[in-house]
Amino acid sequence: MTALTARVFRLPDLGEGLTEAGLVQWLVAVGDTIVTDQAIAEVETAKSIVELPSPFAGVVTALHGEPGETIDVGAPVLEVDDGADASPDASDAVERDAYREEERAGSGNVLIGYGTSERATSGRRRPRADVQVDSATARPTTEQARSTPESDAPVRRPVAVRSPLVRRLARDLGLDVHTIAATGHDGAVTRADVLAAAVDVAVDGVTAQHRGAGVGAPADASTAGDVLDGLSVASRERLSPLRKAVSAKLARSRSEIPEATVWVDVDATELWNLRSHMAPEGGRAPSVTALLARFVLLALEDHPVLASRLSDDASELISFEGVNLGVAADTARGLMVPVIPRAHDLSIDQLDTTLRELSETARSGSMPAERLRGSTFTLNNYGGLGVDGSAAIINHPDVAILGIGRIIERPWVVDGQIVARRIVQLSLVFDHRVCDGGYAASFLRRVTELIEHPLRAFGRV
Repeated sequence: MTALTARVFRLPDLGEGLTEAGLVQWLVAVGDTIVTDQAIAEVETAKSIVELPSPFAGVVTALHGEPGETIDVGAPVLEVDDGADASPDASDAVERDAYREEERAGSGNVLIGYGTSERATSGRRRPRADVQVDSATARPTTEQARSTPESDAPVRRPVAVRSPLVRRLARDLGLDVHTIAATGHDGAVTRADVLAAAVDVAVDGVTAQHRGAGVGAPADASTAGDVLDGLSVASRERLSPLRKAVSAKLARSRSEIPEATVWVDVDATELWNLRSHMAPEGGRAPSVTALLARFVLLALEDHPVLASRLSDDASELISFEGVNLGVAADTARGLMVPVIPRAHDLSIDQLDTTLRELSETARSGSMPAERLRGSTFTLNNYGGLGVDGSAAIINHPDVAILGIGRIIERPWVVDGQIVARRIVQLSLVFDHRVCDGGYAASFLRRVTELIEHPLRAFGRV
C-alpha cells in the first residue's frame, strides 16, 4: 500500500535576513482543501504585514501557532496532505516537469512550485514580488562550494538563461546567474535552480540557530501573581518585529556614532505666506515638508559631507554625487524611514507628490523593504506631532539628520519692534567624525537663509 505524503511548510526568510515573523491571523483551518499559492496566513515582519502563500496543494492537517505568537524562520507553519505517492523520485520528477513546462510557456507566475520538493521541507524560501534577498548576503550554493577547489570564491560559469522571467527573478533576489548551477535539459538555468540558490542564501545563516526550534510563544504569557518591584504585572507583550528592527538600528547608531547637535530658531513667516500663493488653480499648495526638503537638498550641494557615509571600518569617507533622501514617517506600526532615490533631481512639485505617496504607503503597512534602505541624509518633520524640538538619533549609516519642529506664531524682534512671526526650530544632529561644528553650522545657516528668504531659492528650484 502506498503511503500518502504529509508535507510540512516551514517559514521562509521573508527578506532582510529576518529570523522571525509574527502571526497575525490564519486564513485557513484544519480540514480545508487549499491550492498552491493560496494565502494561508497573515504575518507581520519588520517592514509590513504580508500574506503568506502555501507552496503546497492538498488538505490542511495541522496549523502551528496561534495569532499573536512569533514563528521562527525554519519552524513549521502548517502541514498538508496532498494525497500523492510519497516517492521522492516521483515528486521530484513531477516538479521538474512542471517547472520546465512553465518556463517554456513563458508563464508570469514565478511563485508557483516553491517548496514542493524534498529539499523545500527544510526551509526553502518562497520569493515574493515585494521581498528581496539582500545581495550583500549572497553566497554560492553548497554544490558550487564543493566544486571550488581550495577557494571560497564562487564559481562563475558560462550561463544560459532562456527565460527573461528567470533572469529577472535572479536579479530581484540579488543572485548572480553566473554562480547558479544549471539543471535544465539544454544546460539552461531554470526557475527551480534560481529558487534553490535563493534557499541556500536565505536559510544557510539561520539553520543552526533554528535547528529543532518550534513556534515561538509570547514571553511569560501568564502573568497571574507576577510581581515586580512591588507592583503587580498587568501584562507582558513580546516586541513586534518592527519594534525589534527599530531598536537594533537605533542602538547601533547610539553605540557607533559620536554625535553632536546644533539648532537654530528660524523666522519662516515669508515662506509661510508665500506657500499659500503657490497652489495652482484647482490644486493644492506643496507641503511644508516638500519645500524644506528642497531647501535642504540645495544646502547639501554646498555641504556634501553631511550626505556622505563612513566605510565599515571608519577609515574612509564615501561621498556621493547627489542625495538619497530618507524621510521619517510615524505610522500605527512604528517609525519608518522610506527613501526618495536621487531626490536632488526632483522639483518641489515632484518632491511633494513623492512625499505624499510615501506617507500613504508607509501608513498602510505595505511599504516594500527595498524602499526603506539606501538613504544618505534623513529629514524628520516632527512638528506634525506637535513638538518644537528633538535631539534625534541618526539613521545609520547616514551621518546626519535634520529635525523640523512646529511652525507657530511667537513674539519676534523685527527692526526693534516685538511682532508676531511664524517661527520654526531646526535641529541638526551630525556625526562628529566626519566634520566639526563649524561645517555643520554653515549648513544650518544656509538652510536658514533659504527659509527666511525663499524667493532667493526659487531661481534654482
